[in-house]
Amino acid sequence: MITGRKQEIRELNRLYDSGRSELVAVYGRRRVGKTFLVDSVFEGRLAFRHAGLSPLEIKKGAMQAQLRNFYNSLLEQGMARSSIPRNWFDAFLLLEQFLKERDTGNRQVVFLDELPWLDTPRSGFITAFESFWNNWGCHRRNLMVIVCGSASSWILDNMINSHGGLYDRITWEIKLSPFTLAECEEFFAMNKVRLSRYDIAQSYMILGGIPYYLRYFEPEKSLAQNIDNLLFSAKAKLRNEYDRLFSSAFRNPETMKAIVAFLYCRASGFTRSDLMEGLGISDGGSLTEQLNALITSDFVVRYVPFGAGKREARFRLTDPFCIFYLRFKDLMDGRSETFWQHGLHRQDLVSWRGLAYERLCFNHIRQIKKALGIGGVHTSESSWSKRSGAEDGMQIDLLISRADNVVNMCEIKYCSDDFCVDREYYRTILRRQEVLSGLVSRKTAVRSTLITTFGLKPNEYSGVFVNVITLDDLFSD
Repeated sequence: MITGRKQEIRELNRLYDSGRSELVAVYGRRRVGKTFLVDSVFEGRLAFRHAGLSPLEIKKGAMQAQLRNFYNSLLEQGMARSSIPRNWFDAFLLLEQFLKERDTGNRQVVFLDELPWLDTPRSGFITAFESFWNNWGCHRRNLMVIVCGSASSWILDNMINSHGGLYDRITWEIKLSPFTLAECEEFFAMNKVRLSRYDIAQSYMILGGIPYYLRYFEPEKSLAQNIDNLLFSAKAKLRNEYDRLFSSAFRNPETMKAIVAFLYCRASGFTRSDLMEGLGISDGGSLTEQLNALITSDFVVRYVPFGAGKREARFRLTDPFCIFYLRFKDLMDGRSETFWQHGLHRQDLVSWRGLAYERLCFNHIRQIKKALGIGGVHTSESSWSKRSGAEDGMQIDLLISRADNVVNMCEIKYCSDDFCVDREYYRTILRRQEVLSGLVSRKTAVRSTLITTFGLKPNEYSGVFVNVITLDDLFSD
């Protein structure tokens, strides 16, 4: 059984029944469930399946190791013994012959997993794959080739947006994103893990809705016990995941980690010029490529702050797992095995939860819009801040600027109970609303909106919020 992924399953089955050749690219962040999706949808229907060897496992002779592994996959799936291919042209010729021998006229599905790993330096892999598809594959009406990989930027650059022999050859692309809160809830229920929505939200704030991480949860343990087991115990299963995450997805992992670590320093993100200065980078072109790779892999988002121009666009780190790791990595040494269970009320955890809940909300804009009844309205979203100067400084967690001449000024509060507005906070909201009203056109209405966990406690000040959105709203599908 597959959690969520309903649209992706429909698309894959539709392509299977299309009656023409299909070259499908499936990509997304490492551990997001790409392989599981394809294997599950086409269980019993694959004519050939192969996965590239991780570069972390190959010390030398990478091309020869990948070719031998490809040859072994053909043998395991029924090909008669022959010579091991010397290059990728020979390897794809073997695949052609293998498929021809088994062609009954029915659909033949070929799944090439972790394709970027096959493209070792100077191997000529891309040229050989182009030849395989352009000269043979695309003319086979019953052939469906699915290529997959965690190096999302490689898939985009070499397959989907190729300017070479594969230009406009991809017939369909599927980007697989992390689970939403609703999908996390469904996943836990399927695996008999019983957690409250409050705890599921915290698991998302730590692990980011990545199914591979969630599957390690043990049903008999609490959220805190599971987090300690996964990240803080002496045998923590995810202690080395951060390094693996970058080494498997990027060819320049140390550079990518340096960018991520720099972005971590400011929750609101940095401009491109800030990054170049802070990292000491002079080649803006390479930085652009690296940022695009991080955006494609769902680690980073690019946004334009409210009232700013495109040149002031910022890049913000959004991957919950990366942020959590960088925040608490010094404690992930096996010496603080019960850190999460015994530190629930520590001030550093309280402040982390507040910021992590803000990021969770940014990752569930669709659900927030649905709760506001504006699912079909075009919007743009960003945070906004005003530095201290003539007046005191000001920060707004989330602004939703709508095409129907309304701006939702959203305050995001993570609480263990109903949120209570006191007199001082009431005046703060009124002051922010006044300042924001002076920055938008006169025809635009500003609506104060509260996004919190459980709700708003009624009192003489609670009316300052026009809309209240709770955690339950964020769990809508």
